[in-house]
Amino acid sequence: MAEPDPQTVAREAAAAAAAELVEPGMTIGLGSGRAVWRLVELLGSGSVQVRGAVASERTHRLARDVGIEVVELDGSVELDLALDGADEVDPELRLIKGGGGALLREKIVASAARRFVVVAEVEKQVPRLGQTFRLPVEVARFAWRDTRRRLAALLPLPELRMTAGEPYVTDEGHYILDCELTGDRDPEEIARELDRTPGVVEHGLFIGMAERALLGRPDGEVNLVLAA
Repeated sequence: MAEPDPQTVAREAAAAAAAELVEPGMTIGLGSGRAVWRLVELLGSGSVQVRGAVASERTHRLARDVGIEVVELDGSVELDLALDGADEVDPELRLIKGGGGALLREKIVASAARRFVVVAEVEKQVPRLGQTFRLPVEVARFAWRDTRRRLAALLPLPELRMTAGEPYVTDEGHYILDCELTGDRDPEEIARELDRTPGVVEHGLFIGMAERALLGRPDGEVNLVLAA
């Protein structure tokens, strides 16, 4: 019998730990990422009945397929819990997100919840943000080159994300500029500067939002990172 893939084991462990946080009758937020998609499958196959607001088209399709009722954030819904992945998690529980291109919707869903928990593999844990992953910045398509010029004054080498030879377009119709986040820059100051930059719709720095991260390990255990 072949040995189980370490990443699959880690993903399963994180998803199972997250499922334990979900109680019957909850309305939850569901982001994206392989661990979150595995969580959706677990919730769909279990006896816990929940409703979910989703942050990406792929998550929407998966939730629908496994029988989770999908709800809209129409102003009347407050989420009990949001569960989402991350591309990087630092020791202070600051995140880089947006590798899948859904950072705007993911931040909206996380902000609509009473609690936000990260569900990912332990390999996403890093000593500092930007060490293994570039920072995605979602920008309006109008005058995006001028926005890139402004971003270059803040962050080195902003590159337009491409797919199949064409600019990648988010679910909301925007472009993404992937930027280098160097170790000499304070993520919180960068986040404030990006919030003030015309043309920037949203960025992948999630700071002060998550209460904990559940990071699955290849041995089937889970590392817990708590907010300070």
